Amino acid sequence: MTKDVIECILERRSVRHFKPDPIPEATLGRLVDAARWAPSAGNIQPWKFYVVVNQKVKEQLAEAAYGQSFVARAPVVIVVCALPESSAERYGQRGRELYCLQDTAAAIQNILLAATAYGLGSCWVGAFDEERVKEVLELSRQERPVALIPVGYAEREPKPPARASLDRVVKVVE
Repeated sequence: MTKDVIECILERRSVRHFKPDPIPEATLGRLVDAARWAPSAGNIQPWKFYVVVNQKVKEQLAEAAYGQSFVARAPVVIVVCALPESSAERYGQRGRELYCLQDTAAAIQNILLAATAYGLGSCWVGAFDEERVKEVLELSRQERPVALIPVGYAEREPKPPARASLDRVVKVVE
């Protein structure tokens, strides 16, 4: 049974400790399908998703992520790639440099929230050597890796992180 979206937003945590339990294939399919339904500029959908279950490849991704070993310990790593030239065809430089990244960020958030809804832990990893990830996954020149998302059942639940108050981050313009 899944949770509602507000519960998922409030309960989502960056999980870095995973149980070795496998994730059902159908659940993985739902995670990437949730990503596919993210909004994108002009509905271009400038993304590609790599679902990595091979241990050797996960270890290489962890090395590319500057030694963040928890990446390799997750049962699955979803690598989200942007397709900048797809966005550039319609939106030029702004599409290449901004829209494709915004679009993939929305897809990433959908994966994180869907993982939470299915009782899984995940983490948005953005610190990695892009060129090394391209080599490991044999990506085309058109594919830019934007995030590594280790996914699995959490070994322990992280505590909620501190958040700035609404007064500090919201300005009402009348």
